[in-house]
Amino acid sequence: MTFRIGIDVGGTNTDAALMHGTTVHATCKTPTTEDVTTGIVSAVSDILAAGNIAPDGIAGVMIGTTHFTNAVIERRHLARTAIVRLALPASESIPPMMDWPADIRDAVGNHAFMVHGGNEFDGREIHPLIPGELEHVAASIRDAGITDVAISAAFAPVNPEMEDHAAAMLGELLPGAAITKSREVGELGLLERENAAILNAALRPLARRTVAAFRAAIAGMGIAAPLYLTQNDGTLMTADFAEAFPVLTFASGPSNSVRGAAFLSGRRNALVLDVGGTTSDLGVLADGFPRRSSLAVDVGGVRTNFRMPDVYSFGLGGGSFVTNDSDTVRIGPRSVGYRITRDALVFGGETLTATDIAAAAGWATLGEPARVATLDPALVNRAAARIREMVSQGVDRMKTQAGDVDLIVVGGGSILVTEVDGVGELVKPRHFAAANAVGAAIAQISGEVDRVFALNGISRDDAVATARTEATERAIAAGADPATVEIVDVEDIPLAYLPGNATRIRAKAVGDLRDDG
Repeated sequence: MTFRIGIDVGGTNTDAALMHGTTVHATCKTPTTEDVTTGIVSAVSDILAAGNIAPDGIAGVMIGTTHFTNAVIERRHLARTAIVRLALPASESIPPMMDWPADIRDAVGNHAFMVHGGNEFDGREIHPLIPGELEHVAASIRDAGITDVAISAAFAPVNPEMEDHAAAMLGELLPGAAITKSREVGELGLLERENAAILNAALRPLARRTVAAFRAAIAGMGIAAPLYLTQNDGTLMTADFAEAFPVLTFASGPSNSVRGAAFLSGRRNALVLDVGGTTSDLGVLADGFPRRSSLAVDVGGVRTNFRMPDVYSFGLGGGSFVTNDSDTVRIGPRSVGYRITRDALVFGGETLTATDIAAAAGWATLGEPARVATLDPALVNRAAARIREMVSQGVDRMKTQAGDVDLIVVGGGSILVTEVDGVGELVKPRHFAAANAVGAAIAQISGEVDRVFALNGISRDDAVATARTEATERAIAAGADPATVEIVDVEDIPLAYLPGNATRIRAKAVGDLRDDG
């Protein structure tokens, strides 16, 4: 009998789930540690003990982590990175990283180079590549001691050849350099796609160290199973792939929660609220997967346009500070975080938190209830009303239809949610506290295609069929069981401004992880 371990590393807790097939065998929750790895080791040890499972019974370990997002937000562990834009003479007035916050621009070194190249929106060349320019750029990068490079070309998603050619040339000129091509991580929109590529390149050394630490920690516990990291679309990527594309882990936590909520509740369409120790994340479950954001996404003050789940986050968590100012009660955004079992009143501390309000209101029994029994009932009522208001406003913000919607509530802090305006049915499934880890454990393998087809020699139906086939093949190549692969999303966008009756087709296939054992 083989099992899978799903792990989700949050700002407050590291959750783990032990799964056998579609059965949740055990779950556990441990405090997140500063170095992340120690918390993961603790969670794996606890879950093996809780499930009474030997390490050789594990077939796969799936980790969702905020490590790379935190590096961007905190401006730490970012590598000095060179960005080479292929677009001159176009875009000269807007250099790379122009709108970045100064501190993160300084953190990556502000090494930007603009050379001739790129394409027009219809795929025609703006200007051919000039080898001498790239040779000069490579010399400057080498002299600066930089080994992480991002390349962006105007309209690379329409015509990728120029980015590919430039990457091959720089790879020869800079042996050992790690090169990120913008079209591999971003979509149409030069500046936002370029930003995503720079962040990815700056995170690659950290990704190599982090993945190596994860591998060593798991191997040190006697687990020989393959390691996967969860992506921000609710699916898995291999550890090797994660080393090359760490930005695809951004917002994987909320995606894991949405997928876990879908699995535990049996729902395919609903709103999902994950209440943690510091924040709440409100997402949309659409046909079993997180709804994708259609807008540019800000990550640490940098605008990007790669795929991200549509999530609204607000400062409500189990550890949120409760502040009473006259007749006004404020909840969060500050939180005691992982210190909740030490600092909250109900656990013997001195800080009034949202968890204390839940205990005083009778929503949950935990800690030492007598320690909150003397709280002013008026304060408790105002705080409870404020919590309800915060959640109700979030639901109203994320709804796309009139009338009530169903809400699945998960996460360790979900004891705070008892009544919500605008909700028809409020669902708290079994194992709700570890839904994010369950989402990681049951995550599937995906394959995705995003191509522009010219329909002057092929029908639209044939183009869609080709995209569906390519997405399926990519999912299988990534490790999906061919018998389980299905197409979960197809998007067909006519491009009236391109010649040849062009259309942009995106297709996504998912399947269960293939059991090679």
